[in-house]
Amino acid sequence: MFFGWFDAIFSFIFPILFLLFIGMFFFALISNLRTWNKNNHSPRLTVPATVVAKRTDVSHSSSANAGDMSGAHGYDTSTFTSYYVAFQVESGDRMEFEVDGSDYGLLMQGDIGKLSFQGTRYLGFERS
Repeated sequence: MFFGWFDAIFSFIFPILFLLFIGMFFFALISNLRTWNKNNHSPRLTVPATVVAKRTDVSHSSSANAGDMSGAHGYDTSTFTSYYVAFQVESGDRMEFEVDGSDYGLLMQGDIGKLSFQGTRYLGFERS
């Protein structure tokens, strides 16, 4: 008796959750493609700028070893760090770009130079 009721609920909920997951996947894919296309069609600009701030975003992920969700075999933990640098241009506007770790390490707050970018894509910074 219980399983008949459970099957009825499951056969209703599962397709909705599946379609929701597929919809979120395609939304993210299309959004990323639109950003990529917009950046490719934006002009490459080089403007005088100052480094005004730096920040990192660290994310952690854990997964069970050997596919054992109980954790009896331990967990693998991985860490991913994203690096961001904010620049201020002559007009007073500030722009923040995601940069790779080597650029992040070379840039210091207060550095003055020429910022190169294309849309929301960071291309480089050359100190003056």
